[in-house]
Amino acid sequence: MKKLFDNSSFKCSKLITNTYSTSFSLGIKLFHPNVQNSIYKIYAFVRYADEIVDSFHKYDREELFIEFEKDYEKSLRRRISLNPILNAFQEVVLKFELQDLVQDFMRSMKADLYESDYTSTLSYEEYIHGSANVVGLMCLKVFVEGDIEEYNRLKSYAMKLGSAFQKVNFLRDLKDDYEILGRSYFPELSLGNLDADSKLKIIEDIEEDFHEAYKGIVLLPKKCKLGVYVAFTYYRILLRKLKKKNVNYILNERTRISNPVKVSLLCTSYIRYKLNVL
Repeated sequence: MKKLFDNSSFKCSKLITNTYSTSFSLGIKLFHPNVQNSIYKIYAFVRYADEIVDSFHKYDREELFIEFEKDYEKSLRRRISLNPILNAFQEVVLKFELQDLVQDFMRSMKADLYESDYTSTLSYEEYIHGSANVVGLMCLKVFVEGDIEEYNRLKSYAMKLGSAFQKVNFLRDLKDDYEILGRSYFPELSLGNLDADSKLKIIEDIEEDFHEAYKGIVLLPKKCKLGVYVAFTYYRILLRKLKKKNVNYILNERTRISNPVKVSLLCTSYIRYKLNVL
């Protein structure tokens, strides 16, 4: 009956992924089934950790996060948890030895409970590493099935991709992060001093991350390459839209990609993949 419980835990992770992110769900569906399951479990865990620190303002977020962290640690020792998200995630952590990466991730999430400008306990680079780079590295370990040599070869590219995704989210969500959460992630930048020059500097930095990340995407195993490329293309289109928007729009609106455009990028990406011209 444990197998039944594990299967239901996986379904919860998949439900969370599909509920919270249409873009990542789209990419994950293009992975080989053996890869899909583990990525759903990773995404659900990081999504819930992020949700605790970002959304539960009417509750004691620190208490909830510490409890979540302790339950995660118990799940590793016991190899089971009655929390279905943790029960599913601990299997992936132990199988692919993700403990150190998860520790870095939790450190950045915990910083969100206390920090506003990331200059005292965590630098911008440290926060990006823990909140984004290590998530890319967790996925990479799954993609290469724990092959250390291949992991080390692709590690820097995976970090650049995770960094690019996170920075695009920061720029797109600048208004809400500042007004609702009281945070400014970009160094020496607050909502009040974003101008055309600082916006351009941020975008150029993200474009460089995408440029480097692409070099690694073409080297990925076939079973995951298309899914990662679709997510890459989605975020690159999002960045191009942000680049065209003026500062006032970014500060007051949330840039989105329409469903027809998503379908179009999926078709284009698939054609390029089949023609081997990624």
